Amino acid sequence: MPPAPAVVSPFSQAHRRYVMHLYRRALKGALDWYVRRDLWRNKAIEIRAQFERNRNVRDPRAVAALLNEAEHQVQKVAHPDPYRPPMFPDGTKWERNIPPRMFSQAEKDAALNAHH
Repeated sequence: MPPAPAVVSPFSQAHRRYVMHLYRRALKGALDWYVRRDLWRNKAIEIRAQFERNRNVRDPRAVAALLNEAEHQVQKVAHPDPYRPPMFPDGTKWERNIPPRMFSQAEKDAALNAHH
């Protein structure tokens, strides 16, 4: 019989995904405030240090409190006008030069006859 692992992780894969998603949201939220990557990098290192500091917490109540605090922190620092890449939806160049609608000959004739 193989030996039992020294520490059994009480957290599921869903928990890991949630924490990873929370971490990514924190990074992306910081990127809204620091558009230049060289300035953002220092903030990203701070965020990573916060997550690493609490990596080995195993008490479910403490973990729940930490996650709740992190959620509030992400919401608190959310930018009121988040950065959008120019060509993405809601970006500054999104649908800037939409080509005009092409009408069929029947539609053109109907429009011309309606005015006479």
